[in-house]
Amino acid sequence: MTDRVYPSTKQATNGTAATAAANNPSFPATKAQLYGASRPLYRPQANRRHRYRRSGCCSCCLWTTVAILVLILLAAIAGAILYVLYRPHRPTFTVSSLKVSTLNITSASKLITNINLNVTAKNPNKKLVYTYDPTTITLFTNDDIDIGDGSFGAFVHGTKNTTLLKATITSNQDLDDTSAGKLKTALKSKNGLPLKIKLDTKVKAKMGALKTPKLGIRVTCEGIKVTAPTGKSATTASTSNAKCKVDLRIKIWKWTF
Repeated sequence: MTDRVYPSTKQATNGTAATAAANNPSFPATKAQLYGASRPLYRPQANRRHRYRRSGCCSCCLWTTVAILVLILLAAIAGAILYVLYRPHRPTFTVSSLKVSTLNITSASKLITNINLNVTAKNPNKKLVYTYDPTTITLFTNDDIDIGDGSFGAFVHGTKNTTLLKATITSNQDLDDTSAGKLKTALKSKNGLPLKIKLDTKVKAKMGALKTPKLGIRVTCEGIKVTAPTGKSATTASTSNAKCKVDLRIKIWKWTF
């Protein structure tokens, strides 16, 4: 008997592998492939510092707003309590008399005045005491022509008190031709020259042991009519229709309200 010879599978396999290797030759990996395989993917992360800063700023603004609102609420409550306890009222002012000794315009447009002014101040409060700084007085026409200036001294205005304030208003100033002409025409009128009085001062209030800071006030009086004296005797102004109003003057930096 003769032996059969079977073809080897290894040879076929080796031949197939050789054919595949010939068809797909292997090359060494490039640097880009090597680096790309070892380098992790870049993933941008959120900046936590910016988040912390934003949250800190928001918290600060929130607490500042809350603190301001609380202070405003406490101030409103304190004001309401003071109003209920003391029932504060503004002081009142009236023009008692105004006597003109001199009111003359020379040929050189110079204004010479000498006027005596009496003002009555009343404090209607039972528990409030007002303390006034010196008061400046300005007398002027409806056309804002300055007639003269004066002042009241400082004084303390007690509870339920009436104080008579006296001052002398004088002037010796040069007027421009327009103002001098208007003033001469107004003085010749039979109805008299309408005047206004402006009082500026600062005042603080005392309520028991509590004292307020000084606040500016302005008193404006209107409805006054004067005539110039013709001889040596002074003339008395008409003050029956005079009315005075009191306004607070609050100054914030360069502005006054």
